[in-house]
Amino acid sequence: MAREKKFSTEDLFQATNHLLLQHGYEGFTFSILADHLNVSRGALYKYYENKEELITDFMLYEMNLFLVELREIDHVDGFEEQFEFLIQLIFKNKSIHKLIEIGSSIPTNVSAKAKENRDKLDLLHLEMYKNLQEFIELGKKERMLKEDIPNGLLLGIIFQSIAIPNHFGVPHTIWVESIKEILSHGMFKKR
Repeated sequence: MAREKKFSTEDLFQATNHLLLQHGYEGFTFSILADHLNVSRGALYKYYENKEELITDFMLYEMNLFLVELREIDHVDGFEEQFEFLIQLIFKNKSIHKLIEIGSSIPTNVSAKAKENRDKLDLLHLEMYKNLQEFIELGKKERMLKEDIPNGLLLGIIFQSIAIPNHFGVPHTIWVESIKEILSHGMFKKR
């Protein structure tokens, strides 16, 4: 009998990330993952009962990594500097937006572990928005942001900006700078 190839948690999560972004939740299967890792499906079932448990575990891992970086915004002085920090962070971690979207489609009635993980993910999302609310409040306090625009809309626009497809192949640095310019000053010329 052949010995089963070993894989690390990092290998497993990198493959999960790649395949989720490529196939989405519905197209992601243990068969595809096992082929990608060059292991049997049985090797995966030793660790996870189903794909929902694996995906939610992976998402907890990713979200925790993102939050560790996001918390650093508290050590950055001033709204403009925090804005720069946040833009760089979300473009560095641009798959987090897609993963959050995928995570919201995962059913929680499949297993107790998947439900527990989804509940933890919901708490991490709340923590993320708490940190970002403070960022928005600082922008309004420093009179950098319009006070009459709802905070949730401002955050949504910032985060949705990373989802804009770059169909024309604009170089990344120019793309990011242009989005920052639009977010900061709008797209109309001053008259």
